[in-house]
Amino acid sequence: MVAQSAGPDGLTSIPALLARNARVFADRPAYREKEYGIWQSWTWAQTAEEVRALALGLLEIGVAEGDHVAVIGSNRPALYWSMVAAQSVGAIPVPLYQDAVAEEMAYVLEHCGARFIVAEDQEQVDKVLEIQERVGHIEHILYHDRRGMRKYDHSRMNAIADLQNTGRAAHDRFDAELARRTAALTYDSTCVMLYTSGTTGRPKGVVLSNRNIIEASKSSAEFDHLTEQESILAYLPMAWVGDFIFSMGQAFWCGFCVNCPESAETMYENLHEIGPTYFFAPPRYFEQRITLLLIRMEDAGTLKKKMFDYFMEHARVVGPKLMDGKPVGFWDRVKYRVGDLLVYGPLRNRAGMAKVRVAYTAGEAIGPEIFEFWRKLGINLKQLYGQTEASVFITQQPDGEVRADTVGVPSPGVEVKIGETGEVFYRSPGSFVEYYKNPESTADTKDAEGWVATGDAGFFEEGTGHLRIIDRAKDVGKMADGSLFAPKYVENKLKFYPNILEAVIFGGGRDRCCAFINIDLTAVGNWAERNNVSYGSYQELAGNAQVLDMIQHHVEEVNASLAEDPMLAGCQVHRFLVLHKELDADDGELTRTRKVRRRIIEEKFADLIGALYDGSESIHTTTEVTYEDGRKGAISATLTIRDARVVPVEAKPLEAAE
Repeated sequence: MVAQSAGPDGLTSIPALLARNARVFADRPAYREKEYGIWQSWTWAQTAEEVRALALGLLEIGVAEGDHVAVIGSNRPALYWSMVAAQSVGAIPVPLYQDAVAEEMAYVLEHCGARFIVAEDQEQVDKVLEIQERVGHIEHILYHDRRGMRKYDHSRMNAIADLQNTGRAAHDRFDAELARRTAALTYDSTCVMLYTSGTTGRPKGVVLSNRNIIEASKSSAEFDHLTEQESILAYLPMAWVGDFIFSMGQAFWCGFCVNCPESAETMYENLHEIGPTYFFAPPRYFEQRITLLLIRMEDAGTLKKKMFDYFMEHARVVGPKLMDGKPVGFWDRVKYRVGDLLVYGPLRNRAGMAKVRVAYTAGEAIGPEIFEFWRKLGINLKQLYGQTEASVFITQQPDGEVRADTVGVPSPGVEVKIGETGEVFYRSPGSFVEYYKNPESTADTKDAEGWVATGDAGFFEEGTGHLRIIDRAKDVGKMADGSLFAPKYVENKLKFYPNILEAVIFGGGRDRCCAFINIDLTAVGNWAERNNVSYGSYQELAGNAQVLDMIQHHVEEVNASLAEDPMLAGCQVHRFLVLHKELDADDGELTRTRKVRRRIIEEKFADLIGALYDGSESIHTTTEVTYEDGRKGAISATLTIRDARVVPVEAKPLEAAE
């Protein structure tokens, strides 16, 4: 793989792409933000001016080349501009998760040594001030939203807008220095540092260069024929690599518009208003939307419900074929068209995806039923496989080759191979530079030839060249009888049911699989209201006998489905319990991207796991929880353990599967 010394057309950095866009797409919208019920808009030319003013202001307060500038908050144009402004002066933006508690924030800020903080609002500023004594190197805090900030000590604190005005006033002093620093950026300069989700331990700082981001953005945009005409909704955490690639890398490469919702609560409404053409969401988003849709259909009239069921069954057969350009009979096409007018079109419109040309999901495996549900509605939903260290893209699904059980073929410019143990390796122009201050982990993950270990187990299908991911390599194992143990696959099948929010499967090295299940309070609460089941809390509803009956029915349906696959039949769930609390990132049980932290759950709920396997019919437990204001507390409950019916089949040993 030959490395380029400079970017395509001399575009070696995000600030260079911004300068090009300000010339070529000067009057096209670059950013929109809904505030106080009104959509505000900035063109590329206006965006360049906003970034320049902010960059001059950063020079005024002493931001040096190589400094780390932490960015904390929701998706806001001003926060995106602050990242580009930091890059323009030779500094390195480090976005943090806006819902991180102070302790998590302190670790990242200490680790990267950030001297400057850009925060969205009072809430984020307060978290920084709470840890400021511990993180002693913080010199200056900038904030976007002025509300509640009037009485704060502003000796080392400024509103972003005020700093921009300062920068504009001081341009005579700093114009030359800004031009020098921006011109000094190379293809190998650091573009951003993003922290991993930390599923197995402390998050690691992933250093990504301009080469990594621009090459990944360029090749992926060409793969899906993205242009300046696209429009996206930026609602995913800015600290996540997916948002950085879609809302920064691809947006700046293509010159398309990034729309920021008014708030997390209005995201669905704003999505409907914008009608994006290019959309990305993790599997949880698509699961939640199905849950809301099916809840509404349960409340619909008999005629409407029958029409929905009739046309959705037709879409199950015909929809994917139409999406892939395969032959479909004339009358089937006519019937699908009628269904599109009466059912599919209104559903796409309600979901805010009426104009979507390309939609992606990634982050973790999506249940096949969930994936197929959206495609049969006529939405070009595809899967990609990637990670922070790859600048997202490892594999993608070409149009016409989209399937629920694979993650596609290697992305343009990416090489993929399968190791002797079944682990997936890749190398590409998007492969990260290093883990910050962690040469040991860098060497363990990326070898001298540039091959990066993903930590995932998978294999290439014969004939198609598509990659299939089984699970995390560390999680895939064998049952006691040698059959395959793939927990994520089973968990995703369970989560297809709207009543199940989360599931955690145990069974590696054991004679049978057991499960923890979280109910979805919205879906099950709606069911309880329709069936006159009273409850006063999540815990009370989760322990209701009728709810347990319903969950048991779902588990047994999944077991029947698993029994049809000899390779995975050994993963049928023999016993389960419904947890008395939702798994929560604040309690350390999930990452901020809602990935299950299995080792922590196994340690925290060891008594419950023991009860699942020792034949107990119930167990009393007490669990520490974290409240929204950061206070600690404890909840106690007696949990019922249920046996689920399994289908007796001869499981296929792992060796035979390979």
